[in-house]
Amino acid sequence: MSIDSVKKELSQIAPDLKIIEHKSSTATVDEAAIIHNVENGQIVKTMALMLDKPIILIVSGDRIIDNKKYKSFFKKKVKMLSKQETEIYTSHPIGGVCPFGLPSKMAIYADISLNLYENVYPAAGSKNSSILINSKRLIELISATMVDVTKLK
Repeated sequence: MSIDSVKKELSQIAPDLKIIEHKSSTATVDEAAIIHNVENGQIVKTMALMLDKPIILIVSGDRIIDNKKYKSFFKKKVKMLSKQETEIYTSHPIGGVCPFGLPSKMAIYADISLNLYENVYPAAGSKNSSILINSKRLIELISATMVDVTKLK
């Protein structure tokens, strides 16, 4: 179960962080924002994408990929992984994808939009779990490369 891989990794790299498991779904930005009573922007949207190999891109929940910015930085068009590919490469279901507990090392990119919020809520490996974390600490823990590839919805 993918939430278990997230628990295992967090116990090693950040034992103070606790996974919050919810009775209701937090699989979408809107659902998670309601559950946590925060702005959509504080929800971390984690996307599994394909360049030459799979990557993870985390962005503020009130943003979408700006295709022009994305292509300018990555030199390729955006290609989302399928549901099956996402689970293979991340071990997480869509709606629970996060940058923790990955089965193998992946390049992780963080959009600058996350810097707008002190604390954010990424998913934690399932469709009803999340973590409260300082945005700068999140970026540091996952060794993310900062990018500017989004725009407001």
